[in-house]
Amino acid sequence: MFKNKTAIVTGAAKGIGYGIALALAKERTNVVLADMDESANEKSAKEIEKETGSKCVAVKCDVSKKEDVDNLVKTAINEFGTLDILVNNAGIFPSKPFLELTETDWDKVIDVNLKSVFLCSQAAAKVMRDGSKIVSISSIASLVGFEGLTHYCASKGGINGMTRALALELAPKKINVNAIAPGLIGTPGVDAGLNDEAKKQMLTMIPWNRMGLPEDIANAVVFLASPQSDYITGQVIVVDGGWTLR
Repeated sequence: MFKNKTAIVTGAAKGIGYGIALALAKERTNVVLADMDESANEKSAKEIEKETGSKCVAVKCDVSKKEDVDNLVKTAINEFGTLDILVNNAGIFPSKPFLELTETDWDKVIDVNLKSVFLCSQAAAKVMRDGSKIVSISSIASLVGFEGLTHYCASKGGINGMTRALALELAPKKINVNAIAPGLIGTPGVDAGLNDEAKKQMLTMIPWNRMGLPEDIANAVVFLASPQSDYITGQVIVVDGGWTLR
C-alpha cells in the first residue's frame, strides 16, 4: 500500500512508536526512526528492517530542537528522495502535582510534546508532496483530566487544536493532518510508571476491560496514512477501548 513511500516516526525506539514504525514497514514503507536513545533506536531499526524487508534508518534526534529536526527531515530526503508520512509520536509524561511543578518541568513537557509537533510538521510540510499525511499522537488526556499530569494534559490539548488549524492551512497542498488520542496502552513507560494495583483500577474504567496494545494505535496510524483516509482531515480519533464514553 505504501511501496516507495517514506515515513518519519518520532519516538520510535520503543513502545507505541516502535509499533507504528513496524506497521508502516510491513506496508513496504521506507521508515526513518527518530529517537534520543541512539543505541535502542539503531537496534529497533535493524530489527524492523530484518523482519519486514523495508529500508529503515535510525536518526538520533531531540525533537524539541530545530536543528535536530531539520537534520531529521534532510536525512529522510537524502536517503529516500521523498517524505510522504510524518508521525509525531515522541512524548513524555512525568507525573507531578501541579503545585510542585517548576517552570523547568512545564517547559520540558511542552517542548517535547507540543513544540516538537510544530517543528516537525513545519519542516516536513515544506518538502512534502500533495497527498502526504501528518499524524500526531495526542491522548485521551487532551479530553479528560488526570491528576498529576496538568502539563501533559495541556500539551496534548495543544496538539488537538494545532491539528485542526494545520489541517486548514495545508488543505490547499492536499496534505491531510489528523491526530490519534490513545487511552491506556501497554508500553515500557506505562509498565514502569504503574504498579499492578494501579493498572487494575484503571482497567475498571475501560469497557473492553484490557489495556490497548501498540498495534491498536499503529493500525489507526496506517489507516490515516493511507489513501483510504484522503477525505479525512483535522480530526482527533480516540482509540481507548471506550474509556472516554463513561
